[in-house]
Amino acid sequence: MTAEPPLTTREIRLVRAPEHLPRPDHFALVETPLPSPRPGQLIVRNRYFLVFPGLRTLIGRAPEGVPLPPVHVGDALFGPAVGEVVAVGPGCKLRPGDEVTHLLGWREHALLPEAECAPLGSALPDPVEHLSSGAAAYAALTRLAALRPGDTVLVTGAAGAVGSLAGQVARLLGAARVVGSTRSAHKAERLRSGLGYDEVVVTGAAPFAEQLAAAAPDGIDVLLDTVGGEQLTAAVGAARRGARFALVGALSGQLSSDPGDDGARAPAEIDTFRVITLGVTLRGFSSADLGEAAEEWNKQFGDWLRSGAIVFPHVRIPGIDRAPWALQELFEGRHIGTVVVEPLPG
Repeated sequence: MTAEPPLTTREIRLVRAPEHLPRPDHFALVETPLPSPRPGQLIVRNRYFLVFPGLRTLIGRAPEGVPLPPVHVGDALFGPAVGEVVAVGPGCKLRPGDEVTHLLGWREHALLPEAECAPLGSALPDPVEHLSSGAAAYAALTRLAALRPGDTVLVTGAAGAVGSLAGQVARLLGAARVVGSTRSAHKAERLRSGLGYDEVVVTGAAPFAEQLAAAAPDGIDVLLDTVGGEQLTAAVGAARRGARFALVGALSGQLSSDPGDDGARAPAEIDTFRVITLGVTLRGFSSADLGEAAEEWNKQFGDWLRSGAIVFPHVRIPGIDRAPWALQELFEGRHIGTVVVEPLPG
């Protein structure tokens, strides 16, 4: 039976502007009134919401081309969430008990227009799987990089939300060799043992370009890059003729704590002569580019999950009060895969 919505709810707000990477003390858990839904509105009890590194870029500013608003001091954070409708206003087609996705995470309950919600459907076995970043990996590998059977693939940031699925997807699409990068030897072992990677470069253990040359001695055909910086530079050096690069993230900039960095830039040196002479293509990707790949991914992901061909690495953090610490742990690289918060466990 669907529970009645409370008169108040709690949300995570930015209360102090960070100079570099946000810390838990930059946020506060605030109780706020929860009005009744007006016509065309509904209330969702959030079951899970996504913790993602892009929040660092949004806090304080919204770089050009990012299809999301900035988060200023006093604002509640936001992001992808899944939940259950608990109340609807006049004119709504959705009913209490329906499960939906939306973008008002970081709160226990969300009051929002019905038009900003999407029913979960039955494609995926578990609601939390709708918060995976697999659609980005799938679209980048199938559309931007046009992965072909027999390709050698490099995935940077392989232990993250995108990378922990990208290695498995590349393997299922026919890649002959899949190489990843991560900051942790422990994570490297997990990536090799169950997440589709043949070899993993541990950054910092030796120069990245040297490790990549040993891991992919014949070069790479496809890059799915979530990091940028020196890893992108090395990937260009390892590119084979006609290599296709899909640039999905820029963690080297988003996670930088250098003075003056705000997470909105990620410079990298590129050997343009090599790009030209080898015919290497580099294409940037954002969630706005998903198009029909999102629905295609959900069906394929569901089939792979049910058959056991793929796993969804993720960590569930219980309690909305833990959310600021979950974000810090994400920045510190403590987890493998997707990080979600369960704001109202139980």
